[in-house]
Amino acid sequence: MAQPLQADADRERSWARAEDERDPLRALRARFVLPRAPGAEQPVYLCGHSLGLAPIAARAMIEAEVEDWERLGVLGHHAARQPWIGYAERLQGPLAQLCGALPSEVVAMNSLSVNLHLLLASFYRPSRERSVVLIEAGAFSSDRHVVASQIGWHGLDPARELFELAPRTGQECLRDDDIERQIAALGPRLALVLWPGVQYRTGQCFDLGRIARAAHAVGAMAGFDLAHAIGNVPLTLHDHGADFAAWCSYKYLSGGPGAIGGAFVHERHLARTDLPRLTGWWGNDPETRFQMRPEFSAAAGAAGWAVSNAPIFSTAPLRAALPIFAEAGMPALRRKSLALTDYFESLLRRLAADTLTIITPPGHEQRGCQLSVRLRAGAADGRRVFEALGQRGVICDWREPDVIRFAPVPLYNGFEDVQLAATRLAAILTE
Repeated sequence: MAQPLQADADRERSWARAEDERDPLRALRARFVLPRAPGAEQPVYLCGHSLGLAPIAARAMIEAEVEDWERLGVLGHHAARQPWIGYAERLQGPLAQLCGALPSEVVAMNSLSVNLHLLLASFYRPSRERSVVLIEAGAFSSDRHVVASQIGWHGLDPARELFELAPRTGQECLRDDDIERQIAALGPRLALVLWPGVQYRTGQCFDLGRIARAAHAVGAMAGFDLAHAIGNVPLTLHDHGADFAAWCSYKYLSGGPGAIGGAFVHERHLARTDLPRLTGWWGNDPETRFQMRPEFSAAAGAAGWAVSNAPIFSTAPLRAALPIFAEAGMPALRRKSLALTDYFESLLRRLAADTLTIITPPGHEQRGCQLSVRLRAGAADGRRVFEALGQRGVICDWREPDVIRFAPVPLYNGFEDVQLAATRLAAILTE
């Protein structure tokens, strides 16, 4: 899409509205509930990287489950409009499409950190020679907590066994070749690479296939945290050969706060009898689950890693959101996502280039629908600007120590949202 040349804000807004009118995905916005702004100004929600907006259909789906609970009690497990037994299994197909997997490789269960613990119980098996885990420096705290505690669980010291790779001095983002070099350098000591699909603070998107190949080349496992990637960028976990992955569903998937998460296990591991796992009743073969046998017989596929039955009220909203992805298609969502971030970047460079720095990589292959910025005046001014944005109806978020994150999500954001956010930000900086 051509970029506007008008400097005038009114003409800029007219251009953005015209682009929204031409947008083939524009009808999707009406499928979501937009929050109300605290003041009189038009609200601009650019925080789908933290909590996606509610699909309008979600309320009815939750209410239907409550009504079936009231109407049927325990019989709802078999007689509800969407029987509760097998409820989460019906999400396998749509989730598999979003992460580029076979349906058998995917399971909807638990939350992100719980799923990482369950997967690391299987895929982090340190030996005397091979015990190191590689993550990125500044990883989301939950990931680091999970990895450090897993290392400690094996009686090892995270100070020795956890390696955190930082960007080069003076740079914000990691280079693919530096990641490969570090994997090669750790070589026979490396047990596992646990890497994000998209780094939460900078918004950098990584080449997961390249990382998986590098890890496998030295004999290590490759696992991925897709919290900021699934529903944001195209994924091909099966073809890339990832050993495992996990994600939450409340960000780009719009599954609601505390929504059920998900996990991926590559098919080459599904029939392995030598792979230990932490088991639970719901991971047992459905054909024998209710026979209450003492021995565990794993369900086929990634479902064998499940431990508990699905939380129905935390799963129902995801049933409202996933069909919208299937209807739109990730290729079209990706095209719009890149157009929105390109436009946002052009506005920020034009209106506020002297006062802020964009730390998200500019290349299309290295970002999703997130732009992270830092004020050059420092963290204190950055925090004040963030709070002023909220007062002006721009809902974004702040990440310590000094980063403001914006996410124009193609499902429900448009060019006018981006234009309003950039204009209001520039006005605040001028004030």
